[in-house]
Amino acid sequence: MQPTDKHYQDYVQILREELVPAMGCTEPIAIAYGAAKAREVLGSIPERVLVEASGNIIKNVKSVVVPNTGGLHGIEASAAAGIVAGKADLMLEVISQVTDAEKDAIRDYMATHKIEVRPAEGDIVFDIILTLWAGEDSVKLRISDFHTNIVYIEKNGEVLLEAGHSCAETPTEALTDRSFMSVEGILEFVETMNVDDGREMVERQIDYNYASAEEGIRNDWGANIGSVLLRHNGDDVATRARAMAAAGSDARMSGCEMPVIIASGSGNQGITASVPVIVFAKALGVDHDTMVRAVTLSDLLTIHLKTGIGRLSAYCGAASAGCASGAAIAWLHGGGYAEIAHTLVNSLATISGMVCDGAKPSCAAKIALAVETGLLGYHMYQDGQQFYGGEGIVTKGVENTIRNVGRLGHTGMRETDKEIIRIMTGL
Repeated sequence: MQPTDKHYQDYVQILREELVPAMGCTEPIAIAYGAAKAREVLGSIPERVLVEASGNIIKNVKSVVVPNTGGLHGIEASAAAGIVAGKADLMLEVISQVTDAEKDAIRDYMATHKIEVRPAEGDIVFDIILTLWAGEDSVKLRISDFHTNIVYIEKNGEVLLEAGHSCAETPTEALTDRSFMSVEGILEFVETMNVDDGREMVERQIDYNYASAEEGIRNDWGANIGSVLLRHNGDDVATRARAMAAAGSDARMSGCEMPVIIASGSGNQGITASVPVIVFAKALGVDHDTMVRAVTLSDLLTIHLKTGIGRLSAYCGAASAGCASGAAIAWLHGGGYAEIAHTLVNSLATISGMVCDGAKPSCAAKIALAVETGLLGYHMYQDGQQFYGGEGIVTKGVENTIRNVGRLGHTGMRETDKEIIRIMTGL
């Protein structure tokens, strides 16, 4: 694949769109970002706030700590943090520069101002609507489909932005079309790419996400899944890969104030796609550019696997990223298309259906399981074992199986998603 080829440039652009920094779980940060932008348009601190959020947003905000808030969690805290201390131009790092005084101010604001939360009407899976009032002024702002996609801004009844128009901080044009992506095409891109074309994005991911994993191992975060694994399973490279990925998630879910690089809109997926691959690359002693290629492979496979499922669903995104990291590890060991395809099919057949019941500390345990499954898929291929077309959701050909998984996650688990939300909200 040549740099002048359209698909080559598309892959580079997808990396540019997807591998962006975020502090904290991305759904509460999206609320904080929207709140900061709405306050900016309003021109003052609002007296009253209404947050309308789709079920999947509620699910993913409910149980995680919002960073830089002194341990607060929930939609109200996310909105208050954005209003009081958010810097909208930082986008998913909107509350990365909160001072100690501002942390106190966030708590004071929540205690003295009304922040109402309602389920959003309609069937949009990713939907956040914020309405702010100050005196005679009001602002309504909507984020839909992905975390920084502001599609509507209205002030005092005047529409300032509608979907299809550009906004300096958040272009609302559609993301690069991903329908052309394939395992074969991704592999060709990774093996022929000029590493410098993806270096800045991927090296930042390597640095940020591995640092978060190290923090999760060093200190007491969440359920300390990484430390549990190392204590009870030893320190071989496979265990370390699972432990480090889990540790990065544990830190992130529990309010760690370190940014991570996300993939498919998720920090947990960004961590799962990168950290196990980094661990194996270090253990194998490969050169730095080979590590960059391997992480790029895992990222793009993760995005490809998740495209058919959607940003938010009842299907655990870490499952896709764990399968992708297993395939990238196969590549690090000298594997080609056959090894990668079989690793993906074997692992997808094993773990597909693991449910997402919101962002929370148990995500770390699911990540550890997903990485283990990705490695199992590769080891099966090494031993001449595989799952065959016609067995469950497996269909002959890796792309056909990927499409089946997308159908399962996007359509088949729709009612499951609704029931999970009902259970979590007590409805």
